[in-house]
Amino acid sequence: MPVELVSALCLVVVIEGLFLFAAPGAWKRMADRIQQIDERTLRIVGAIMMGCGLVALKMVH
Repeated sequence: MPVELVSALCLVVVIEGLFLFAAPGAWKRMADRIQQIDERTLRIVGAIMMGCGLVALKMVH
C-alpha cells in the first residue's frame, strides 16, 4: 500500500476523532438525524462528496 494512501487514511481518522473529541453531543445528534434521511439521498450526497474530494485532490496535485 502506498505511503500516501496510508497517510491520507490516518488523517481521516484524526479528523473523525477531532469531531468526536470536540463536540460529542453534536455528533450524536447528527447521527440521529442521519438515520431519518433516506438511503438514496445519502448515496447522492456521498457521491457529490467523493466527486468534490477528487476534484480538490486533483487541484492540489
